Amino acid sequence: MFTIDKMSRIPIYEQLINQFEYCILSGDIGADGQLPSVRSLSQALNVNPNTLQRAFNEIERRGLCYTVPGNGRYISKDALDRLKEAALEQTAELEELLTELKGRGVARSMVSDIVEKVYGQDNNNEGTVVKA
Repeated sequence: MFTIDKMSRIPIYEQLINQFEYCILSGDIGADGQLPSVRSLSQALNVNPNTLQRAFNEIERRGLCYTVPGNGRYISKDALDRLKEAALEQTAELEELLTELKGRGVARSMVSDIVEKVYGQDNNNEGTVVKA
């Protein structure tokens, strides 16, 4: 379910957060779905438990999961909605950036090429977020 690229420039805890978010968006882990324990995931990925704890703390801070003492962590009922809302906020930031690039004379074709390059890398991401 989870993979870590230890040679990546992206810190391990951020890789884990991104993968948790993707699992929620793709429906692999639904509302109230239990997350793996720090210990079991640490052993499976050969990653320091403190790194995993940092990732878990961050997704809990974002409201994507909750902890039941003595029972584990579970995905929040509104985790999917929170992720979709965050993505829509990012599209507003993207619109601002595109407006700035247009003002600086960046050609539309160059932006289109970048979008095609990014979306062409992974066709699984299309349609993940609902339209506003």
